[in-house]
Formats: sequence, C-alpha cells, structure tokens
Amino acid sequence: MPLLPPDHPERLALADEVHARPPEPLVTPMRASYVAVLLDIDERELERQHILRLFELSGAKPPALSQNQFSTTLGAIRVKWERHGEFTGWTFFAVGSGETPFAESATALLPSGWLTAMPGRTVTAAHALLLPGAGVVPSAAWLAQFFGGHPVLGSEIGGGVAHAFTDFRIHPDGRARFVLLDHRLTPNQAGRMVQRLFEIEAYRMLALLALPIARRQSPRIVAIEKSLASLTDGIAREDGQTVRPQASGTTPPPEGVGSSGKAGPTQEELLHELTRLAAEVESGLAASQFRFGACRAYSDLVRTRIAELREQRLPGLQTIEEFMDRRFTPAVATCNTVSLRLHGLSERVAQASGLLATRVGIARERQNQALLGSMDRRAKLQLRLQQTVEGLSVAAISYYVAGLIGYMAKAAKSIGAPVNVDLLVGIAIPVVAVLSLLAIRRARRRIRADELSAPTQKLHA
Repeated sequence: MPLLPPDHPERLALADEVHARPPEPLVTPMRASYVAVLLDIDERELERQHILRLFELSGAKPPALSQNQFSTTLGAIRVKWERHGEFTGWTFFAVGSGETPFAESATALLPSGWLTAMPGRTVTAAHALLLPGAGVVPSAAWLAQFFGGHPVLGSEIGGGVAHAFTDFRIHPDGRARFVLLDHRLTPNQAGRMVQRLFEIEAYRMLALLALPIARRQSPRIVAIEKSLASLTDGIAREDGQTVRPQASGTTPPPEGVGSSGKAGPTQEELLHELTRLAAEVESGLAASQFRFGACRAYSDLVRTRIAELREQRLPGLQTIEEFMDRRFTPAVATCNTVSLRLHGLSERVAQASGLLATRVGIARERQNQALLGSMDRRAKLQLRLQQTVEGLSVAAISYYVAGLIGYMAKAAKSIGAPVNVDLLVGIAIPVVAVLSLLAIRRARRRIRADELSAPTQKLHA
C-alpha cells in the first residue's frame, strides 16, 4: 500500500459526511413515526441524559453519543436519532400496520412517558404507513379512512414503484399522516421514500417559522418607510429653500423656517431622526435575518426532496409539488420579500443619513470658515494694537533711559566733572529711541523666523 502525506485533520470526517444519515431499509408493511424538536444549546446535555434514560429503561447498551446520529433496535421498535444544526430528528419504526390505521403508532412501543418528557419543543410530528399496493390507484373512499375526510393529495412516485398520499394536516393526535403504497419498492427505496416524506414535512415547518416574524415586521417596515419618505422629503424641501433665489425686495426666511412661515426641523434634528430609524431597521434585521436565511435554506431542501420523489400526476389529485407551489411557495416569497425590504430600508436610511451628514458637515465647515475669518480680523486688530503699544514702549523706554542718563550726569557734575546735563540728556533721547526701536524690530523678525522654521523642523523630524 503506497504511503501518503499526512491527512488533513478533517479529511475522514468530511469523507464520512456524504454517508451521514443513511435511510433505514424497510419491509412492507411498516409503521414509522417521526418527531423533530428544536433545541437550545444548553439543552444538548439534557437530550443526552434523556437518550441514556431510554436505553436504561429498555435494558440495552447505549451507543456512543459523540456522533450526530445512531440507529439501533430496542425490542420490537427500531430507533433512529439524528442531530441537525438547530433541531433533532427522531424516527421510530415498527413492523406491521396495526388493525386500525394510525391508531397503533410505532411510538406506542416506547417506554411510558419517555417521549412526552423529551427536552425541546416539537416543530414536526408525523406518522407514516407503508402498505402493500395492488398496482392500481386507490379510491377516494379507501383514502378517507386514513385522513378523516380531508382533501387528499398524492402522486405516483419513484417511476411508478409506489404511491404516496397525505393531506399535510395536523390530526387530533398531533401528527401529520402519510400513506405509502408499495408496488415494487426495494427495502432501501422504501426507506428513502419514507425519509423524504418526513423531511419534506420537517423542512416545510422549519421554513415557515419565519412567517410569523415576517408578519410582525411588515407593519413596522411600512411605518419606517413612511417616516423615511417624510424625512427625505423634508431634506429635499430644505435643499430647494437653500438654492431658490429670493425675489427682489424680499427678505429671506430665517434658518429653520420654510416658505410657508412654519418652523421646520433643523438638520441636526433630521439627522437624529434618521439615526433612530437606522437603529430600528438594524434591530429588525438582527431579530429576523437568521430565521429568514434559514427559511431560504429549508425551502430549497423542500424543493430538492420533492424533486427526488419523481412525482407523476394521479387522476383527480394534486401532486405534492403542486400543493407546495400554491400554498408553501407564497409564504416563502413573503419572507424573502420582507427580508429584501429590510435590507433595502437599511441601504436607503444609510444613504439619506450620509447625504444629511454631508450637508451638516458642509454647514459646519462654513461656520468654521466664518469663525476663522473673525479670528483673522481679531488677530489683525491685535497686531495693530501691539504695534501701537510697541510705539508707546519705545517712548517709555527712552524716557526711563534718558532719566537714568540725567541722574548719572548730575552725579558726575556734582563731583566736579564739566558736564552739561541738559545737553547730554537731549543727545541721549534720540539715540536711545533708535536703539530701542531697532531692538524691538529685531525681536519681531526673530519670532517670525522661528514661526516659519517650525513646520520645516516638524517635516524633517
């Protein structure tokens, strides 16, 4: 045997995935019951304990529960367990059809009270009878004994090897019903057909879990659409007011007041309302998108399972595919439409919010420009005031320095030096004034040079 490189960690699990949940080979006659329950994550351990309880009551050795499925025989009943993403499916098989149709189900052979105590919430429950067929289409009177007089739909399936009938109703025992007439089914074909019928019912119900959410979201979407249309219209009217020229001799209305004279919402108020609508739309998306996505996935599975039946019409009866097209597909379309409307609303609210935010930003930029112009004017006034103060500073400096020179000249004269105090002070005043003015100008040039060199130093840094 040739050696191979090391296996990918998921290679064996992925290879076995295509063999997961195989159908049970069935012999005619046979009773089958199916139960699908929704489970939360924290209920998985309760489910495991409940499975172990079944084997404890039956006195059998429990299988390993590390896998997502098992199939085993417990006395006169065969049990098949499958764990799916959000639900768990149980199928119970018992040989024979019983004396009264659907009165003696396979679940009657379970330990008393075990099925009722199963954790989770039932989303699908169904019975199926696999009966020998006579190769002919049964009469309406014969079918009525199984479905309580309700309208029956059915078809020839598998290329003529069987007939399948149902009414897709929940009967007084809480289960839907299927009757499968075996004309030329092999055991594996019979198992696949029963499994497909159960899966059609389970996936149909799981897909329709989104319908109540769609019905609750529809009025909410209509209200949001009306609010968004009103807000968008308000934004458009405000745009028209800002660009519409005023007639000569008239005074433009103040900000926030329309041409009718009534005060309208400000841009900040409009943006706040759009933000509220955006939060409401996102809340609706978060609350519904998982269920809407599951609806699309499950509806695809329903169509796939129906196609696998390979139905042929029987005289006077609707096929399962036709029934689903008329009753199930519109409900799925409603859910898809609501989902698309929510996504469209989210995009429209985001676009309106972006437009209004841009306008608010432009308005604030204009305010900032006006503020900067006001600051520039103030800076020029301060510069002029500073220049005036500098001129006064030169006079003050000259006065004080001339006074010091006068005191020094008087001191020199008092010790006998030939000094003309008034002449010396008079000569010193213009000299000191010129020196003071040169010093102030030099300091000013140095400050300007430092301001100009600061950006260059930051760029080099």
